[in-house]
Amino acid sequence: MASKEKKEVFIPKTPADLQRMKLEKLMKNPDKLAAIPDGPKDRKHPNAPEFVRDVMGSSAGAGSGEFHVYRGYRRRELFRQKHLDEHAKKESERTEFEKKLDANKQAAEEKTAKKRAKRQKKKMKKKMKKQEEQKDTEEEKKEESESEEEEEQEEEEPDQVKEDDGEENCFVIGGR
Repeated sequence: MASKEKKEVFIPKTPADLQRMKLEKLMKNPDKLAAIPDGPKDRKHPNAPEFVRDVMGSSAGAGSGEFHVYRGYRRRELFRQKHLDEHAKKESERTEFEKKLDANKQAAEEKTAKKRAKRQKKKMKKKMKKQEEQKDTEEEKKEESESEEEEEQEEEEPDQVKEDDGEENCFVIGGR
């Protein structure tokens, strides 16, 4: 018995002490998974009973036992009405929430569609500008090559002219 260590019993005095104790217990073995409970669930009330038609009132002449029966009927009817009201309220909140979600989705879709169109328009402008630049450079290259060919032809023609010039001069001067 002496070999076993005596465990000190800690009695939490405040909620903070209780929480500290639970945290220390969890942190002793961090590899162990901690159980996290789910949130509170809705109470599942039985379906509201149908309206009870043979309700008696607490009128004069009724016996003393009838009043308790009346109270039971009244309690059940109030519970039924409360249940129906809560159900209707939850249903209306749910439909309102769904409408709001749909409206938000539609607004987001319109916004993204507008931005998408803007991006595509910008992309097309950029593409068209690039194509125009390519056409311009091709036309410039074509013009340059044509002007170079013309210059080459002009350079070749004067050589031929020089040869012809000599003959022409001979013809004109020499009278051949």
